[in-house]
Amino acid sequence: MQAVAEPLRQKHYNATVIDRHDVTEDLFRIRVRPDRGLPKFSPGQYVAMGMGFWEPRVQPSQFEEVPENKQEKLILRAYSISCPLLDPSDRLVTCADLDYLEFYIALVRGADDSETPPPALTPRLFGLSRGDRLFVAAKITGTYTLAGVEANDTVLMISTGTGEAPHNAMTAELLRRGHRGKVVNLTTVRYRRDLGYVREQQSLMRQFSNYRYLSLTTREPENLDPQCPAYVGRQYVQDLIKRGELASMVDDALSPENTHVYLCGNPAMIGFVPPGGAPLLQPGVLTLLQQAGFTRADAGCGHVRFEKYW
Repeated sequence: MQAVAEPLRQKHYNATVIDRHDVTEDLFRIRVRPDRGLPKFSPGQYVAMGMGFWEPRVQPSQFEEVPENKQEKLILRAYSISCPLLDPSDRLVTCADLDYLEFYIALVRGADDSETPPPALTPRLFGLSRGDRLFVAAKITGTYTLAGVEANDTVLMISTGTGEAPHNAMTAELLRRGHRGKVVNLTTVRYRRDLGYVREQQSLMRQFSNYRYLSLTTREPENLDPQCPAYVGRQYVQDLIKRGELASMVDDALSPENTHVYLCGNPAMIGFVPPGGAPLLQPGVLTLLQQAGFTRADAGCGHVRFEKYW
């Protein structure tokens, strides 16, 4: 297989893995340097990455049978670009300071049932090590950016899991600019161990008085066991918004008059229902914000933007 794979890699691949940090066995931060260098891009944007169907997959993964007409083709998927936030001396860095792209990716192993197609790309990405090659598209794109944010505005970013990635890039950019308004970065994960940037986030809060990083969990003992002394139940941002607790936690009214909102991650958290789609059993953040006077209009404060990760 190696004799077949190597010519295909030389033909298709144009970037090199320069570092890999495993947060858990199913979650990593990976740094990739394209051969051509980096174009200018805006924090929050995304780029397509890919590997060939000919590459091995980490195990255990859902069984996959690759059709003959795909065996020499690339698997492509768009990933938001993250940011390491700090250099080795704990000084703030932005995406513009780097000659590589950082990505924050969760491994999807797949389902056991034959009805669900097996995940093709992440089981291959998780086999990468420093020095390995892959494909990165030339164009970095996307409208999920800081366009329209003024220096005194409040910026509220809400994510689940690896949806934190574009928010980290935005956070670094705002702090580098000397943003004067509050910057709030809130993420929900299953377990605290899934917070892949927590050390960097805590350092940034010490360095910048207007920055707040908040994390919620859903599967720790205090989320599931009523007998746990610290029991709080499952924590979801929707509940904090409905009870008015989020505004209290960040000491800001989070009003449409002064706040930009960014939502990235699980569609159930975001709560967007496309035209003709089935209504949600529980309202997402988008619905709650619209009830509070926010809008999906395309400019100014009170604007809600969102990216759905699956």
